[in-house]
Amino acid sequence: MDNSPNIPAAMVTGGSRGIGRAICLELARLGHAVAVNYAASAAAADEVVSHIVAAGGRAVALQADVAQAGDRAALVGRTVAEFGRLDVLVNNAGIGSPGRLDLLEATEANWDRVLTTNLKAPFFLTQLAARQMLAQPRSGGFGRGKIINISSISAYTASIDRGDYCIAKSAMRMLTWLWAERLAGDGIQVFEICPGVIATDLTAPVAAKYDRLLADGLAPLARWGQPADVARAVGAIVSDCFPYSTGEQINVDGGFHIRRL
Repeated sequence: MDNSPNIPAAMVTGGSRGIGRAICLELARLGHAVAVNYAASAAAADEVVSHIVAAGGRAVALQADVAQAGDRAALVGRTVAEFGRLDVLVNNAGIGSPGRLDLLEATEANWDRVLTTNLKAPFFLTQLAARQMLAQPRSGGFGRGKIINISSISAYTASIDRGDYCIAKSAMRMLTWLWAERLAGDGIQVFEICPGVIATDLTAPVAAKYDRLLADGLAPLARWGQPADVARAVGAIVSDCFPYSTGEQINVDGGFHIRRL
């Protein structure tokens, strides 16, 4: 095992498919060793790793359910054991609102599941990653570390059939601010990326709905976003294109966030 400290290492939760897969490939393209986390899709994670290795990069697939505290700790520990350090954490893993229930039908069980996976897990993974970044020496000229939270336009868009999801994503705004403030003096930057309507397996079941909304002017750039669009934003952050920024919210949404009359 070559865990040279001269190669920056990244960990991407939910990295086996969709947006996470694209982020893993982009980070590898930029020279990072990549820990591809997955919960259940072992074959998909292995395919991402094979793609990276075939291109001359380094990657490993690591199974962990980020909703479980023990799995979170093991995930960080195994990443460091594999690569010798951790320089980038991308909190990408998340789940949708089970059943998309109306607010009057929402359940505490769904609330607990969504908030644990989409909010509690990123908070405590950030804590673990930050401790590791602070404990390791700076190396390779790529800074102390970067933490990137993949949120959603649902952070500021009300959907009454998935209140738990919207609330979790809205809270990620404050999560990003809190960690950005806490870690700025230590040279660790924290960002939030808000994807819009992105073509993934999660949006495939409602593709017809979004086709119609995009045709009706949902966003100024009237097309589906692609996972690579989000990955490029992550790539810009890790490439130090924003050296004087932290706590920033970056919209990758075709301009959906613009209020229009």
